[in-house]
Amino acid sequence: MPGELLMSGESGPARNAPLATPPDRPLQRDGRLKVLLDAGPAVHQSAGLARYTESLASALWRHCRDAIDLNLFYNRHSGHRPPDSLSPVPARTLTLGQYPWRLGVLACQLLRAPIVERRLEPGSIFHATEHLLPWTARPSVMTVHDLIFERYPQHHTLANRAFLRVAMPLFVRRAGAIIAVSRHTKQDILELYGTPPDKIHVVAEGIEERFRPARAEEVRRVMESHSIRRPYLLMVGTLEPRKNHALAFEALARLKAEGRPHCLVVVGSKGWLFDDVRKKVALQGLAGDVIFAGRVPDTDLPALYSGACCFLMPSLYEGFGIPVLEAMACGAPVVCSKASSLPEVAGSAARYLEPMTAEALAEAVLQVLSNPQTSAQMRAEGLRQAARFCWRDAAMRTVDVYRSVAGGAWEVGARIAQS
Repeated sequence: MPGELLMSGESGPARNAPLATPPDRPLQRDGRLKVLLDAGPAVHQSAGLARYTESLASALWRHCRDAIDLNLFYNRHSGHRPPDSLSPVPARTLTLGQYPWRLGVLACQLLRAPIVERRLEPGSIFHATEHLLPWTARPSVMTVHDLIFERYPQHHTLANRAFLRVAMPLFVRRAGAIIAVSRHTKQDILELYGTPPDKIHVVAEGIEERFRPARAEEVRRVMESHSIRRPYLLMVGTLEPRKNHALAFEALARLKAEGRPHCLVVVGSKGWLFDDVRKKVALQGLAGDVIFAGRVPDTDLPALYSGACCFLMPSLYEGFGIPVLEAMACGAPVVCSKASSLPEVAGSAARYLEPMTAEALAEAVLQVLSNPQTSAQMRAEGLRQAARFCWRDAAMRTVDVYRSVAGGAWEVGARIAQS
């Protein structure tokens, strides 16, 4: 229900087969759990998976070292290194190209080849933070962010769809436990893969502490640095079809026809079919009204959120939707779709699009822009909603998931070996 705080899923061991040969137990080092966390997304990516991985690993390191002995693991194919926030965390690496790595992980699962296993510390729990789980007989946890390739296959490339449709059912079946970032994602896993419910734990993402209302002078500085000279609406996220930028452009054209002076600032890296996104701007006659800011420095984001008259997220599907919470934490009114997980995240603090049309989006934004009282109320409610999510809680609940697979380590190892 909207406004319901995401909590850990129902705990309990998965239905496991009896053990033939037990794996090393992941309980050593002063009684702490030994955990090897895949930091690859934080090393090689810049969008939501990168943010999730860096934030979770940082929170585990800062808040949970009394419970776990944390090490990072990543493929060093690009020469990149973990972000500075993770520099104190010990790391293990291997070097293999990006695509050989993805295909190699799948091949190792299909052939049960322990190539990556040899790089893992004996007795450790492996946490796959993206949809790549190396074959291992040791206890493992995999975070599933979304199943967009199943629900909206047209929004994935053919190659990516083909890979995930083979890999994901296998990864989900062989993981010792699954972390779903929202109840909606858990429901998708249940419906599409028939996974036992007690194997899936819902652990919400959190908000980084830097996301809070920025001072007026900081907002002005950041606006100037990005050549924003008018009141603006804001979108944040990779530029790809499922984010539904086209609907926002149509709504902006309607606002422009109403005489509103606002522009739309679009923050995010170029994604799949980016050229189509730009063409839609030209077709709407909005070339001077849409600012493609690209990927902006993380330090600029709080001010960009804070200065926005309204934050828009008309997405067709989100596994979680962290920009909604970031916007709320910075005091921006939010208008978003009711798709997938967004009602879980935004609660009653957002205005929802019903129906999902440009007319409805323009009308919702007009209500915010035309009524200072409505805008102020949405800002206050958004701050309260965002305060319910923090990475410390997410880290502690993640440790609970580690404990669930560690407690059943022998049974989990046997089930993986037989699957």
